[in-house]
Amino acid sequence: MSTLLPTFRLALQTFASSPSNLQILRTIPASPSPPPPKTLYILDSSFNPPHLAHFRIAASAFDSSDSSTPSKRLLLLLATQNADKEHKPAALGHRLAMMTIFAEDLLKSLSKGGKEEGSIAVDIGITKLPYFIDKCAAITSSGIHKPNPPQTGEAPIEQVHLIGYDTLIRLLDTKYYPPHHTLAPLQGLFQHHRLRVTYRQADNFGSREEQDAYLRSLKEGKMEDKGGRREWADKIAMVAGKQAGDQAISSTRVRKAVEEGDEGLVGELCTEGVARYILEEGVYPKEEEG
Repeated sequence: MSTLLPTFRLALQTFASSPSNLQILRTIPASPSPPPPKTLYILDSSFNPPHLAHFRIAASAFDSSDSSTPSKRLLLLLATQNADKEHKPAALGHRLAMMTIFAEDLLKSLSKGGKEEGSIAVDIGITKLPYFIDKCAAITSSGIHKPNPPQTGEAPIEQVHLIGYDTLIRLLDTKYYPPHHTLAPLQGLFQHHRLRVTYRQADNFGSREEQDAYLRSLKEGKMEDKGGRREWADKIAMVAGKQAGDQAISSTRVRKAVEEGDEGLVGELCTEGVARYILEEGVYPKEEEG
């Protein structure tokens, strides 16, 4: 893993000066080359750092997928520009290195859980696009995951975006769609793709019943005045995340644990490989003594 950081730093420099808006930097496993997927799961996050909540979201998506599907693919996507967040405190190179280690830990766990080795692959990708629908369109137009050469009559690859309830709220917020500030630009997304939304258990997001009610308001036509369509609700699945009694997991909590020197808590919140990388590479500053 000592070569990951300089490799990704160079890749980021090259990507920044290129005209491309989307690039896959690495696929795990790299060999043999995985076949094109029928369904592409996408986990788009700041990964600052990747943690066990991300792990549960990805693992549960694979557990829920059709076991007869011959090839499953997960894209871990990092935006080099973000609509709401600045890139701190961890540099993008460190985040890509942690995403790679996270992917390896995930595949190792899934194989132990009975998933056939080689049937699941994970891509590490970057994009310059800060907005959700632009990323979705870029993934589609890139053709990265299509067969080569293209097959006649091949159905488009379905994207399943793995998001949290907080992201769903932002997705359905008209302020992100200037100049007309309507939800109409989302029609292409919901026509071809799906969302798998994890409930958020925090006071500012309300109870599970309140989050269900928000989705129900879309289905009942209460967002039609903003351009939202009732049938979109059928493309959105709400799924459980943290169970009762589980400790809260967030990137903020991981960084706070590092700052306070609580290495044990870092290990509880992240996969083994990611926790080791954070502590050995000094990704986040520790609280100064004195």
